[in-house]
Amino acid sequence: MARSETISLQNSMPASENTAVEAVHLEEPASREWESSRKRAMVLVGSGLLQLPIWGFAMSYGVFQEYYSSNWTLEGSQSATGVIGTTTNGVMYLSMPFLFALFTKRWARYRQVAAVCGAVVSCLSFLLSSFSTHVWHLIATQGVLAALGCALVYSPTTLSLGEWFHTSSGGSRRSSNNRAVAYGVVFSCKNIVGSVCPFIVRGLLDRFDFRTTLRIWMAVTAGTAILGIFMVPTHPSAISAATHPRGRKIPWQFLRHRTFYVYAVAIVLQSCGYGIPQTYLNTYAHEVTLLSQTSATLLLTLFNIPGIASSSFFGYLSDNKRFVLSATTVTAISAVSSALAAFLFWGLTSQGSMALLVLFSVTFGFFAGGYSATWGGLLNELEREAAARNEPVDSGVLYGLLNGARGVGYVSGGLAAVPLLRAGSESGGIGGFGYRSEYGPLIVFTGLSSVFGGWGVMWRWRCTSRL
Repeated sequence: MARSETISLQNSMPASENTAVEAVHLEEPASREWESSRKRAMVLVGSGLLQLPIWGFAMSYGVFQEYYSSNWTLEGSQSATGVIGTTTNGVMYLSMPFLFALFTKRWARYRQVAAVCGAVVSCLSFLLSSFSTHVWHLIATQGVLAALGCALVYSPTTLSLGEWFHTSSGGSRRSSNNRAVAYGVVFSCKNIVGSVCPFIVRGLLDRFDFRTTLRIWMAVTAGTAILGIFMVPTHPSAISAATHPRGRKIPWQFLRHRTFYVYAVAIVLQSCGYGIPQTYLNTYAHEVTLLSQTSATLLLTLFNIPGIASSSFFGYLSDNKRFVLSATTVTAISAVSSALAAFLFWGLTSQGSMALLVLFSVTFGFFAGGYSATWGGLLNELEREAAARNEPVDSGVLYGLLNGARGVGYVSGGLAAVPLLRAGSESGGIGGFGYRSEYGPLIVFTGLSSVFGGWGVMWRWRCTSRL
């Protein structure tokens, strides 16, 4: 029907019918907006639930580490178990750049299938780990195989989360650009997992052995992973882009610019030290400060609890429109504060000094735990630079590479921790402040790597002063 005929037909309608037609047209965008908001809420809840099967074991490994040191029944070097925690995180993060690049465009429609496969791999790895007789069995199953499965769950679902909170809403003109806030909320759920799981694992290990505990954890992983995966569907925009040959190409122009490498190096440095307290704080509290197993487990929980608030807080700072802070400033706040916590609180602890260790766990957990929530701001800044140069950029690939940088830091920190711990035992031994114990070199290394995680603000200041 021609436009003139439509107008004349509408003019010939009674006023009541015209009002009804207008109401229908107004209700359609509103219903689409409500449906899109409902889907985003479901995606957010599902992403939060998935933090349990993805990060629950890695963030509770310190409890397993303390259990292995007290109940060693395997063949091989007992000290090698300290590598498992950092290896788990390192393998997960190192695989993410490849998985993010794979599922951001070409294989976007297979994201949920891949996540289910990852859950199956994780469950099988925990089952196989329960039959371990040698330490290398634990490293292979818990440190490598389970990590690869968890990364296969994390990468496609996180890509979908970013797209649901960084695209137009259901065909309306309104847009959802709260990606940093959404990441912050999910990271808060991750820290809830890290706060609760150590006590669950401690209770299971006290009642059963580690083999039965791993089998129970396999069942928990299976149930929560499958439910969470089907709550995070792939965004329609990713599926439609994958059907076009041009949409399958990933833009790599950002690799020519210095800003990306500044942020990547900062993440590597910060991650070198961040994984060390997660692995050794529980054992340190039991051996050096002579705390009970329950108190040591409480410290690991206190290490993760502040991240519930700090992830949302730093995510808000990165997206804040009223009091605007640059991405480098927000990362520097996190890095410098966590370094001070390591130097002043962890380093000065002595036998029986529960208060200082609690203070360290809370402050370091808050500021270091919120560091990854600043990545939403980093992505926004990199996207603005790409827009200023009129260059395309894929935020999913960027986010995957930042995770890869964190994996390099985790692995490097884990490999450095073993000789540092050996050097501390040869020169110091148990006794005195934390600096004088065998963990002294680890404490110094944690503080230094944390503070250098905020070096981007110095680079930004230097560039500004040249202008």
